[in-house]
Amino acid sequence: MAIKYELIKESKECNARLGKLHTPHGVIETPIFMPVGTKATVKTMTPEELKDIGAQIILSNTYHLYLRPGHELIKEAGGLHKFMNWDGPILTDSGGFQVFSLGHLRNITEEGVEFRSHIDGSKHFISPEKSIEIQNSLGSDIIMAFDECAPYPSDREYVKNSLERTTRWAKRCIKAHKNPEKQALFGIVQGGMYKDLREQSAKDLLELDFPGYAVGGLSVGEPAELMYEVLDYTVPLLPKNKPRYLMGVGSPDYLFEAVVRGIDMADCVLPTRMARNGTFLTSQGRVVIKNAKYKKDFNKLDPECDCYTCQNYSRAYLRHLFKANEILGARLATIHNLYFLLKLMENIREAIKEDRLLEYKNEFYRKYGYI
Repeated sequence: MAIKYELIKESKECNARLGKLHTPHGVIETPIFMPVGTKATVKTMTPEELKDIGAQIILSNTYHLYLRPGHELIKEAGGLHKFMNWDGPILTDSGGFQVFSLGHLRNITEEGVEFRSHIDGSKHFISPEKSIEIQNSLGSDIIMAFDECAPYPSDREYVKNSLERTTRWAKRCIKAHKNPEKQALFGIVQGGMYKDLREQSAKDLLELDFPGYAVGGLSVGEPAELMYEVLDYTVPLLPKNKPRYLMGVGSPDYLFEAVVRGIDMADCVLPTRMARNGTFLTSQGRVVIKNAKYKKDFNKLDPECDCYTCQNYSRAYLRHLFKANEILGARLATIHNLYFLLKLMENIREAIKEDRLLEYKNEFYRKYGYI
């Protein structure tokens, strides 16, 4: 097996758990947030900076790397780790979500998905086999099965057909996988917002005995309460001795609620995208730095943060950078937002260890402005 999940502790208060995920490129402490480096780079950040702020694993995107620069070129360069100069663990998604989000630019068949490139309109086809071939070439530690992510809302019949196709594709992914001793292939549980379909998807995929499982098809526009409800009945269906990954969530409340329900891994572009738009995540809530009230605010961004940005620059200076369209603004905001979430997850792990996660969650929510 390419990876091994080690369960360290289960919370006495809820379904949260503390663990270690052993991979070919290092050990990851879970629960963990994973910064997203879509095109083989976490925007504005060097690998050294990512390590300095506590990143343990990063994500890259199969769809984008296939289109540019091409998986064969990356393979020739010695794989994704060498190509991007990152020696820690990497997870690549299957490209499924990106392809399905193209809407009218794609056509789904049993064989796979035909789509037009968002870059130049050229025609392409990704099948489960092609997705695995690309990810094998990239050499990431964790790779994802090619699945169909049903949009929200979708009727029951559509979701049922979609999840059954996802299961058939999962079997094809396993068969196509050429490197199982070095790359762990995760299955993705689908089923939309329907309890019985989630149960069916989990049952079908557990029979295939993947080394890890993701919960897909959430955080796609549904109300937060509905997402939590789906997690409540889906996560307990997944094996205790394997990692559980919730795809595409990154706001502090979503991370807390996922961990409380037993999720080990999560990822999202949210902190880096918000950073480039001038929105900072802080212990007192979101700060939209372009607002006029920060023009003469010479205080540090977040009084409780000790990241490089908060140690060295005032709110007024950060506002100036964004108003002047200076690249440094996006860099400093990215450093802070990623540090903030990685530190949050570190604090969450400590709280689980000390059986005070719910107390910490309530304290955080009060200060952040959630309650």
